[in-house]
Amino acid sequence: MIARAQDGTLLAARLLLAAALLPTGIARALNVSGFALTLAGNGMPFPNGVATAAVVVQVFGPLALILGVLPRLTGLALAVFATATAFVIHDFWHYIGPTAVAERTLMLADLGLAGGFLMYALTGPGAWSWQGWRAGAMAPAPSAKPAAKTPAKSAAARGGGKRTAGRQPARAAA
Repeated sequence: MIARAQDGTLLAARLLLAAALLPTGIARALNVSGFALTLAGNGMPFPNGVATAAVVVQVFGPLALILGVLPRLTGLALAVFATATAFVIHDFWHYIGPTAVAERTLMLADLGLAGGFLMYALTGPGAWSWQGWRAGAMAPAPSAKPAAKTPAKSAAARGGGKRTAGRQPARAAA
């Protein structure tokens, strides 16, 4: 019962973490050049390449997260992405007033996501995932019927029993 609740909680956490990135990733995929301009405005070198790589991570990372595929790699890649996004896009120290407060809040939110992704990388996706399915964790529980009892083998049948020095056990004729 507790294992099922834990697996359900891990699934819900994966879905919530993916929901934080996937819509933005799809929007950026539909306007990669606009995202590249934003990166260029923040002083990012090679903004087109970085924008394309970021879109790939931000779209395929949450999909892998939802399915529970390669949790360590996915969690670490998304944590690095969220941390880099926090410092590159939400540079609150360049602003003053309400804009600085908003950018700082967004930066802290991205760092919080990075923490969630690191926790995912460490805990794994749970049984309700692709990894759990491949490992057979989602197989139905065995029935509650008691197993049939087999008679205990005698010591001689198990190959045990006394041996005397220098004598070989007798072998059955074929």
